[in-house]
Amino acid sequence: MNLHEYQAKELLASYGVPIQRGVVVENLNDIETAFAKLKEETGTSWCVVKAQIHAGGRGKGGGVKLAKNMDELKMHAGNILGMMLKTPQTPGGMDGEGKLVRKILITEDVYYPDADGNMDVNEFYYSILMDRERKCNVIVYSTEGGMDIEKVAEETPHLVHKEYIHPHLGLQAYQTRNIAHNLGLTGAAFKAMTKFVATTYNAFIGADASLVEINPCLKTSDNKIVAADSKASLDENALFRHPDLAALRDVHEEDPAEVEAKEHGLSFIKLDGNVGCMVNGAGLAMSTMDIIKLCGGEPANFLDVGGTADAKRVETAFRIILKDENVKAILINIFGGIVRCDRVAQGVVDAYQNIGDINVPIIVRLQGTNAEIAKKLIDDSGLDVHSAVTLQEAADKVTELVG
Repeated sequence: MNLHEYQAKELLASYGVPIQRGVVVENLNDIETAFAKLKEETGTSWCVVKAQIHAGGRGKGGGVKLAKNMDELKMHAGNILGMMLKTPQTPGGMDGEGKLVRKILITEDVYYPDADGNMDVNEFYYSILMDRERKCNVIVYSTEGGMDIEKVAEETPHLVHKEYIHPHLGLQAYQTRNIAHNLGLTGAAFKAMTKFVATTYNAFIGADASLVEINPCLKTSDNKIVAADSKASLDENALFRHPDLAALRDVHEEDPAEVEAKEHGLSFIKLDGNVGCMVNGAGLAMSTMDIIKLCGGEPANFLDVGGTADAKRVETAFRIILKDENVKAILINIFGGIVRCDRVAQGVVDAYQNIGDINVPIIVRLQGTNAEIAKKLIDDSGLDVHSAVTLQEAADKVTELVG
């Protein structure tokens, strides 16, 4: 589950991580009150207006603006709030539809000079995530903050550093010092960074996060280390331990089909292909997508209907898949272990009749308990449903039908 920037910062702050403070606004009428509150709490005279959507690269699409006075603040807030923001990471990229900005974050200015008037500011990249190959968490960091880390890694890989955290020993003090040293910090900034690393890692572990990314992580002119931006992704399988964090979900930022599937207890992830998949069991679903790819097709989704693939669940799955206009065929692949194949077959027939006008071919492969009865039900239904015995046969048929 992804968090907005302001939510990720609030999470980090609850563990003692210094952040760029801000106020969330959803209505333009609240702009003056919000800035007055921010100025009272931080003393800032300038501020930054940031669109709150689940996508990076907001500045490239005009979603991040500096305001030096109230007129500029109102102008930028009016332009950003309610806009369809296009970034390289929104669906379709800069040429896509973009995402509607429903909230903005007005933040304090952290790019200020020191007591002597010197502007000594450094931007770093900093993130914590899991390294699945090494089976441990890793802190990835670089002196090249504010840039796409993928580009930095490709063009200047020596500037990307990693600290691997032992799963039993946890983060060690020497590792926090390594990070501060590799970022070229000394004195008060060095000490501030070691503490920053420790507290962000505590937040990562404490919230059962799968990613915490801070870009830029800022060294201010007076040697403070603050999270000037932040994104966080939480492990959904651990949300039962964090009902307060689960309540932060913003369904407006998620795919409507995935939201609907979740409400019905279906595991669904939308992809970019043209072959809809309906399978029982996550492993079988992955195998089904693999063989579709091997046969030259492109899966349009991952969909696990679970072990109780009854008529109602099958019909719901059908409706969700058919909402994708790119789907040119549907492959149903069910292994009848707990669930009987004939019940699933009857569910397919019933769903087909209830939905009515289904204008894409459907290929059904049922194996296991009562598979022969199920095949007969499909073949005798009189519907435009093709039955298959083997997975290879089903995948070949799908590829043939979608051309």
